[in-house]
Amino acid sequence: MAPGPLRIVLVDDHEMVLQGLKAMLAPFRGRVRVVGEAIGADDAVGVVAGLTPDIVLCDVRMQGASGLDLCRSLRERDPGVKVVLLSVYDDEQYLFQALRAGASGYLLKRIGGEELVRQLELAHTGVTVIDTALAGRAVDTAARLQSDEFWPGARHGLTHRESEVLSLMVTGLSNRGIATRLVVSDETVKSHLRSIYRKLAVKDRTGAVATALREGIFQ
Repeated sequence: MAPGPLRIVLVDDHEMVLQGLKAMLAPFRGRVRVVGEAIGADDAVGVVAGLTPDIVLCDVRMQGASGLDLCRSLRERDPGVKVVLLSVYDDEQYLFQALRAGASGYLLKRIGGEELVRQLELAHTGVTVIDTALAGRAVDTAARLQSDEFWPGARHGLTHRESEVLSLMVTGLSNRGIATRLVVSDETVKSHLRSIYRKLAVKDRTGAVATALREGIFQ
């Protein structure tokens, strides 16, 4: 008996995105079938538990818990669950975070329907799927990380200066204190902070410091 279509659960924090994904996958009903959807990570846990889909297709950045948080949570409950993350960010640090969280794939939202279905089918077979725009850069970055070419935080995508700013945050310096120490303007520090928050997938200074300590970027 031939296997049926892959059973997919969609997760995003915007209803419009969910509807767009369903419309994109609709022409491929013989290969994939959306069996459930959830708005946000909190709802997704219950939906996935009740449906046991073949693949969870989830946005990386959401209000509240992120797709990375959801991936870790689902994998803790069921190590066999396959989570493929969708993102608008073609940065290696998000890819590495996704792989550390146990994701089966990291794809960019500009992907077309046919290619998305093909990648989901590959993920279902156990292949880790990575958007081609990122794959080559990721291999190069991983090789350089292996040879210790980078500074603390580089594996998360932080620049050398962002790493300096984060280290001073960990010591407890204020924005003004960081600006004084690095001889830059307050606005420059704020710009670095916004970039750091985005790359570490946190919302504020407390989250950045917590991540730096938890991930061992700084002690």
